[in-house]
This record gives sequence, C-alpha cells and structure tokens, in this order.
Amino acid sequence: MIRLDIYTKRDCCLCDEAKAVLLRVQRDVPFELREVDVESSAELLEAYGERIPLVFVDGRLAFKFRVDEAALRRRLAEARASGRSAASGA
Repeated sequence: MIRLDIYTKRDCCLCDEAKAVLLRVQRDVPFELREVDVESSAELLEAYGERIPLVFVDGRLAFKFRVDEAALRRRLAEARASGRSAASGA
C-alpha cells in the first residue's frame, strides 16, 4: 500500500488544510496515512520548524505548505502504476 507521511504540528492552519485534502482523497484512493508531529521531539522541531506541512509519498517529498488535490491524485496513480509502495522500500 502507498504510504503518505505528513509532517505537521498543532495550531497550524496550513497543516489543517493539507490534512483535509489528504483525507478527502483517501476516501477515493486508499493509502496509509501517517502523521508526524514535529513538536514531538526537539530534533524534529529543529529540522522542520516552520517548514510545514510537508507531505511525503512513499518517502519522497511531494508537497510543501500546500497540497494540490489534482497533483496528489496524479502522484498516487503513478505510484500505484509503478508498483511503488512502502513495503517495496521505494
């Protein structure tokens, strides 16, 4: 299954918008969604701070700050067609 990771934090309106897009798309296109709170560790906060949200598709950076729904659907279709998944390590 395709895995999406979103790096986010509390009280972030851009993060909320990005999550809403991801959840809307997930209703049509199945994928595993993992949310990473950058405030959960000092290292994450230092590394990502205000550069969020970040969305990774199978470990590859796909979106920064805003998620374009049409572009996300294309990326997911490409990942599905190529057989890339978190399980394959791609």
